[in-house]
Amino acid sequence: MSQRLFFLASALLLSFGCVAPETRELKKATAVQEEAFAPTLSRLVAIPAGTYIPLYPGKGEPKSLPLDAFYMEVHAVTNAQFLEFVRQNPKWRRSQISPLMADASYLRQWESDLVLPPDSENSPVTNVTWFSARAYARWIGRRLPTLAEWESVGVASETAAYGRDEKGYNQRILNWYARPTPAIPEPVGVFPPNFFGVQDMHGVIWEWVEDFNTSLSTGESRGDSGLDRNLFCGSGAIGAADPSDYAAFMRFAFRGSLEGHFTVNNLGFRCAADASANKLP
Repeated sequence: MSQRLFFLASALLLSFGCVAPETRELKKATAVQEEAFAPTLSRLVAIPAGTYIPLYPGKGEPKSLPLDAFYMEVHAVTNAQFLEFVRQNPKWRRSQISPLMADASYLRQWESDLVLPPDSENSPVTNVTWFSARAYARWIGRRLPTLAEWESVGVASETAAYGRDEKGYNQRILNWYARPTPAIPEPVGVFPPNFFGVQDMHGVIWEWVEDFNTSLSTGESRGDSGLDRNLFCGSGAIGAADPSDYAAFMRFAFRGSLEGHFTVNNLGFRCAADASANKLP
């Protein structure tokens, strides 16, 4: 066969899908590798529209605010899920992240950029910043929950949308706040779903919210520092919607101490999505 006829025959074979076995195997291996890198997203649950009662309503502001329907992930983002994010987005790896985006403790519990501690795949990722949490959420087409959304879901017990009326509810949360932080958090899903079907809002980690840095604002000025001072003294309950909600005081004080590049060994996040997405992945 002449060289010209050989190339013509090869072209015809390729056009009809007669690809050499080694070529097919290479394409198959590439597809498997790409599929392995695809993140396994946490299930979203629908949260109906309702109202949010701010702990500290601003001067002249209503005591309750309307809250649109939205979706929230059933559990916090895990180490395994965040690993896929940094694998595909190298600038968010521990060795490459900008100092403006993270402090020196970013992902320090990981053994290296892409190696997790043993048996930690299903534990919530911690030592992540607000910047990296937002980047992950955007990467998967979601967002961080707002403070109002998180608190509205977090106040539910297993049987009621507003669990604080149940005996012992608030004390169980305070007991968890008082426990030492383990090196690796418990795996996600250790607690039964609450009224909305969301798990582990309390008892495993603290969580970032989108507007964490407005949690202590009076509504008059982002620079007003009166509230955060009051939270640490006896006058902290003055003007609060529920002076007995000590767990909420602790959450708001904690959020008020954060900056976007901070990391904490028991602080992670979960994602949310707008109801306008009109689907539940």
